[in-house]
Amino acid sequence: MAGGSVDDGDDDDDGQKPILVASVHDVRYFASLLRTLNFSNRATVSAYEGGLIVSVEESRALLATAYIQSAIFDSFIYNAEPFPTTSSSSEPPTSTQSSAPTSQPPAQPQDIYAQFEVPLNPLLECLNIFGTAGPLPSSSNPQHKKWKKASSSADAGSDQDAAMDVDKGKLDQYLVGGGDSKGSGMRMTYVAPGHPLMLIIAEDATGPTTTCEITTFEAEPQIDMPFDNDEAVVRIIMKSSWLRDALSELDPSYEKLTFIVNPPPQAGRLRKDMASNPLFRIQAVGAYGSTEMDYPDDREVLESFKCEEAVKFSYRVSLITRTLKILQTSSKTSMRINEEGLLGFQFLVPPSRKECSEAYIDFRCLPLDDEV
Repeated sequence: MAGGSVDDGDDDDDGQKPILVASVHDVRYFASLLRTLNFSNRATVSAYEGGLIVSVEESRALLATAYIQSAIFDSFIYNAEPFPTTSSSSEPPTSTQSSAPTSQPPAQPQDIYAQFEVPLNPLLECLNIFGTAGPLPSSSNPQHKKWKKASSSADAGSDQDAAMDVDKGKLDQYLVGGGDSKGSGMRMTYVAPGHPLMLIIAEDATGPTTTCEITTFEAEPQIDMPFDNDEAVVRIIMKSSWLRDALSELDPSYEKLTFIVNPPPQAGRLRKDMASNPLFRIQAVGAYGSTEMDYPDDREVLESFKCEEAVKFSYRVSLITRTLKILQTSSKTSMRINEEGLLGFQFLVPPSRKECSEAYIDFRCLPLDDEV
């Protein structure tokens, strides 16, 4: 098929230079980031020189955003001229080089970026069309057998083999530069508004390729949830596993999740009323019962803890548990709550390669109305 018919950054058939051309020899890391957002029908993709920002929302109360640096791709070419966007919530991060999620909100970019909407589930299905773009921790998954070129007689299909050799060179250059990669290679192209998102997926340099075209839409305005770090009254950093273990044990019948946070006791004093005034408690309530989980004042559990005043805000369990997918792959979690109850999670995702910067996922959730 069209495995190598369009070169990186070249003009398309209409003479128009594509806004975005991104290539990677192993698509698993990219797919794993998108998979954490796969709870909404459509995702808003924002492209800029530094990479991609992919965001989804649910029930006008949850906004989830993946900040994907250009360094995770083997090639990333962005050609768009600045033009206005439909939302101010998706902002490129200033840096993700720290070992823990940044406590600062992403800075507003100087250059406005291109936006479009794309159906997220079909995109993920295309990325995994060869069954090699599953979750990165794949030790428990059956080993995928790669396609192998069948042997043939000396003269059979010589013209076809010659054509394959031409495509092979381009696939080596654009898609599978990593050599013995266990995942699929990908080239993703977005020409301009109104054009489909084009994907070329290859299992390896000599294997089959497939071309997918996914319809894109004009980006609709998303809910705006600006988080001013100066207004945060709670700042907590912990290993993601501590939060994952707590949320994964919640019964599906629970409807409301409450975060109760109190300032730490003064130096030299022990809190005598820990039961009624815990340092950090997660409380879940449903029609058939309730549960409580307390976190101790221990650096092994809470790597960083800052609380300026007593806080108690509740949220829909169904929204908070949307974080479980990213908690499976992230290493650290930053949690912030402001005076109005706006909850912000930032999840640090370790890079797939040493030379790449880490990606992070940002979740912001509004409290229940009766808690405001």
